[in-house]
Amino acid sequence: MLLVMGVTLYTSRVVLHVLGVNDFGLYQVVGGVVSMLAFVNGALSTGTSRFLTFELGQGNSERLKRTFCTMLNGHIALGLLVVLIAETAGLWFVKNKLSIPLDRMDAAVFAYHLSVLTVFFTLTQVPYTASIISHERMKIYAYVSIIEVILKLGIVYLLKLNDAGWDQLKLYAGLLCGVQISIALFYRGYCTKHFIETHYHWIWDKEIFKPVFQFSGWSLFAQISIALNSQGIIIITNMFFGPAVVTARAIAVQVNMAAMQFINNFRTAVNPQIVKKLAANDEKGSHQLLLQSTKFSYFLMLLLALPIILGAKKILSIWLGIVPDYAVIFLQLIIVQSLFSVFDTSFYTALYAKGRLKENALTSPMTGFITFPVVYILFKLGFSPLVLSYAGIIQYALLGCVIKPILIHKIAGYAYKDIISVFIPCIRITLLALIIPLTFKFLLPDTNLTFVVNTIISIISVGISVYLFGIDTETKMKIKKIILKKVLKK
Repeated sequence: MLLVMGVTLYTSRVVLHVLGVNDFGLYQVVGGVVSMLAFVNGALSTGTSRFLTFELGQGNSERLKRTFCTMLNGHIALGLLVVLIAETAGLWFVKNKLSIPLDRMDAAVFAYHLSVLTVFFTLTQVPYTASIISHERMKIYAYVSIIEVILKLGIVYLLKLNDAGWDQLKLYAGLLCGVQISIALFYRGYCTKHFIETHYHWIWDKEIFKPVFQFSGWSLFAQISIALNSQGIIIITNMFFGPAVVTARAIAVQVNMAAMQFINNFRTAVNPQIVKKLAANDEKGSHQLLLQSTKFSYFLMLLLALPIILGAKKILSIWLGIVPDYAVIFLQLIIVQSLFSVFDTSFYTALYAKGRLKENALTSPMTGFITFPVVYILFKLGFSPLVLSYAGIIQYALLGCVIKPILIHKIAGYAYKDIISVFIPCIRITLLALIIPLTFKFLLPDTNLTFVVNTIISIISVGISVYLFGIDTETKMKIKKIILKKVLKK
């Protein structure tokens, strides 16, 4: 994860310099249009992953095979539908509604077509990825992630060596498309070799697809909301402020995604166990694991968030050289948003494991449906692009701290006192961890040395606060044993 994060940030820096602010923003926005059209995939992939994991927990190999093949056929059909819409209505929108300089329209459309091709492979990849997660083969993600970042480093190298006069945006889009397709094909080959249920056969089992579709149907509203507040926001930001502001926002999002990758990998490892424990009628164990993992997800995010928020200006300056307008404040605000989103994402797993998404689909996405038009209206009235970040913080604070706790209590049987027992240490540790780093931030001059010192202090401050007030005695004993074992070995 450290390697992937470092290389991702480095390649983003070079790509920004090679493409320039406007072309970088154009690639983000045309990719956003395609992703907006593929929002249904998020809903269907949720159901696919959940039911494959559940069938694996049940131990019925024949039904597992039928479930995989049925869902793969469903994703192929969905992919073809998205391609059809993207190459008709989507292409018209790109050419007629987006803020694209006329001399860059040809390159933007070329990048758009390749984004459509990439999304098709991504859509049809979902059942294979779900199988790897269900079997908990997490190590393969580490290997493939390393290969992927090496290939992306190769793309950066080729961009810098491009002296043949090729359009940089077209070259970047083509090479990135090739890498994404290669990774998808590798995963398919790995699954076919190691998991017998992933051997493709034409199977369309209505009895299997119907509950998955019903389960996913309730997730559809949530995915529309997510699409509006991610890709949709990118699109309207481009329409009102142009590619340069989209670039500033995209830079902040990339740093945030690099940080969130730690949390996502942690949750990817723990979520199958939460589902399997519930499938094995170990409700208490499932509840305990979810609550504990939520708390540790927040601690992990805080460990990364505090240094980034306090050192955002210096981080972007060192990373990019020239920092676009709004990039620093965009980064600080989106990291704050991510602290709240940890609770939203983690508590959602309880509903996902229970197989009850109806209530969540009727309540949680409403915040997104409200947020998007509010941001659009505020943009229309002449407000700063920062309103989209403030709206995001409010949205995820409501979702993570109010809506999701109520839902998991009503639907999945979590006690309010247990949920509160997660929030209290998170609040306490956040406040304690802030004291020393903030004091150094305001008292010392803004230099590179101060930035390094304050980053180290921030990490130590969070670590000590978590150890003293965030974990129980049993866990402390385990940590001590691990450290002593390592020390004695040396």
